[in-house]
Amino acid sequence: MSKRSWPFVLGGLLVALLLAGVVSNYASAHPDGLDSSLLKGCTVNADDEITGGSCPAQQAKDHELADSPLADYGVRGVSNGFLSTGLSGVLGVLLTFALGGGLFWLARRRGPATSPATGPATDAVTGPASDPSADERSARTR
Repeated sequence: MSKRSWPFVLGGLLVALLLAGVVSNYASAHPDGLDSSLLKGCTVNADDEITGGSCPAQQAKDHELADSPLADYGVRGVSNGFLSTGLSGVLGVLLTFALGGGLFWLARRRGPATSPATGPATDAVTGPASDPSADERSARTR
């Protein structure tokens, strides 16, 4: 990566960290999309617990990773909700950045880049190098 790219990458990382660490705490706590459609037909209380009716959400179960360290948009063991949500967002951004950076590092170009300005190879004795595809095209047009 060129030295000119680093400020852009670090600036993007900083913006992502600020959004994940601070702004994520102000996201709506009310269900949307799939959650709200699964609650249709049921009545819920102020804590969004199902109190009656019949809906698909009644068959919902915890997933296998429900007890993982970053489950439910928080960090297990951190009692402050604002800090827990922000910390989980920052850790998620850092993990994603590290994984993406590692994949880009593995996929990087390993050899020297060829410049289009160098043009075709020439030999001092015979002249320009022969391009077989160009010879075939000129033969077809005659």
